[in-house]
Amino acid sequence: MSIFQKVNANSPLSGVIRSCPEDFQVDEIQSFTASGQGEHVWLHIKKTGENTDWVAGQLAKIAEVPRRDVSFAGMKDRNAVTTQWFSVQMPGREAPNWQAFLADSIEVLDEKRHDRKLKRGTLEGNHFRITIREFKGSEEQLKAIIDQIKEQGIPNYFGEQRFGHGGFNIQKAEQWFKGEFKVKSRQKRSIYLSAARSWVFNHVLSERVKHGSWNQALDGDVFMLNGTKSSFSEDIDPTIIERVAQQDIHPTGVLWGRGRLLSTNKTAELEQKIADQLPVLCDGLERNGLKQERKSLRLTVKDLSYDITDAQKENSRVTLNFTLPAGAYATSVLTEIACFR
Repeated sequence: MSIFQKVNANSPLSGVIRSCPEDFQVDEIQSFTASGQGEHVWLHIKKTGENTDWVAGQLAKIAEVPRRDVSFAGMKDRNAVTTQWFSVQMPGREAPNWQAFLADSIEVLDEKRHDRKLKRGTLEGNHFRITIREFKGSEEQLKAIIDQIKEQGIPNYFGEQRFGHGGFNIQKAEQWFKGEFKVKSRQKRSIYLSAARSWVFNHVLSERVKHGSWNQALDGDVFMLNGTKSSFSEDIDPTIIERVAQQDIHPTGVLWGRGRLLSTNKTAELEQKIADQLPVLCDGLERNGLKQERKSLRLTVKDLSYDITDAQKENSRVTLNFTLPAGAYATSVLTEIACFR
């Protein structure tokens, strides 16, 4: 994500993250609980250094069901310690002793029955506890940036993992759109379309960050209510300006696809300029049937706090705690705080 503008591009802080899985902890926050009855077994699982999809495959093998009968709400980082829910469809069958067949890196924390499977995206958010080792910088500088994020939020970039190592997914999307090869896999098709759309959005957001309007009302903006996907257009007046300042509403950017831009005036000009710079991606998204949508340019970071250990020493360590809504990236928070190696 280094090609995109940061608010704190000249942050004096630095450190090391992901030295070990325990340094990156993620706890899924579910929006509802299992009923206790039904054909789906819900499992609350803690995994260390494991891929979410791989864990789902292990559960399918243990239950002796097709992989499609195992579901989860969202992917979690591999190089981390994470907790999340999985569901396994097992009508009329007793659940096995899961833990007896799982690796030591996977722990079953809870097990319940429910009448529905767990669907992608059906979670409220994630809580993060991230350790920064070999921290360089003063606590005063850290506190100033933390306070700034609490007051202003951060740019709501898609994380670099969406684009693949070295931007591989973007390269493949461009080749596909140019007709250099055909994508037969539905999964790869989804990955390339998502990467292309996110790439366009990030460029729009980066331009807004560059001009300082990512967290301010711009003439022609479409606004989104905080914590929802509900959007609306309205002329800028003192009430709108105050609501944006209070993070009650946020300006949005285009998720490219078919249809006319919902934005107008300056915002539409900026978004069209970016689309003109990325014609292969935008044309490809339209030809593949995606419809235009909107996404908040700003991300509100909840419950953000820090602890610092051995300040001003070589082994100084900072632990960050914060909560993000579903679909938001912890890396977007981290890159606004410090530079990492």
